[in-house]
Formats: sequence, C-alpha cells, structure tokens
Amino acid sequence: MKYTINVNSHQQTVDTAPETPLLYALRNDLKLNGPKFGCGLAQCGACTVHVDGSPRRSCVTPVSSIVGQKITTIEGLGNVDKLHPVQAAFIAEQAGQCGYCLNGMVMSATALLNTNKNPSDAEIRAALNGNLCRCGTHVRILRAVKRAAAEMRGEKQGEHA
Repeated sequence: MKYTINVNSHQQTVDTAPETPLLYALRNDLKLNGPKFGCGLAQCGACTVHVDGSPRRSCVTPVSSIVGQKITTIEGLGNVDKLHPVQAAFIAEQAGQCGYCLNGMVMSATALLNTNKNPSDAEIRAALNGNLCRCGTHVRILRAVKRAAAEMRGEKQGEHA
C-alpha cells in the first residue's frame, strides 16, 4: 500500500504494508540512517524521531499511523552547514563515543528544549531516561544538553557549560 508521509518537511511516498514500522520506511525506503534499530521494543531510544514535535519510538510506530503528521528525523534538525544547537553542543562536549545512542539522545533533548528552555538536571535526566547509552558518556551528554539550552536562550558559552 502507498503512504505519503511528511518527513523533514518533504512529502515522501513509501510503498509498504500498513503495520511496517516507521523506522524501516525511514531507513530502507528513504535512506535516512540517523534513527537506529536498537531493540525493536521501544526500550532503548535509538530509533527516536519527532512526530508533530514529540519524541516517538519509530521501531514500534506503524507507517499507517503517522499519515498527516509531521515527522522529523535527526537529519531534519540541521546539517553540516547549519547544525541545530543540540547537535553542535553534543559535538562541542564530545558527548558521543560509539554514536549509537546519539540519535535518540539528541532527539529527546531537542524535544525537551523545545518546551523547556531552562531545564534542571533532574528534568534533563527524566527526558533522557528512556535512552540507553552503554559507553558511559552520560556526564558529557548532560553537559551538552545544558550547553544547548544556554545557546538556545542566547547565552554565550565557554569551553564547558
């Protein structure tokens, strides 16, 4: 069945079964490889995208359920020439090690900062709670989110937030 979906502000058509996970359509049909397959059970966060601005696990979201909604992947946040402040902060703080969790961390952090420009450490931890990172860069990730929040508030940043 053909579905037209809005991905990163572009109308895209995918020909797939209604129950096909959005993650598969993004990666296999649209060649958007930012969202990762981690667990397939919505427990690790590696597949996180935004659906109408809210974080959603694409591994358990059927393509048929998101028609008419706006999907944003990490590729839609920014690009090499103009990074989103969260992407830039993760780079500045060297928050990634293996990089597998970063899609989910960045997408969850961005959703938080879109609704809360000055989150507490507890609020950041709660927003990222569903994202697993096995490399142990949690302190750097927390610093990156704080740096991005300050940047989005228009505050100048030094070497570390």
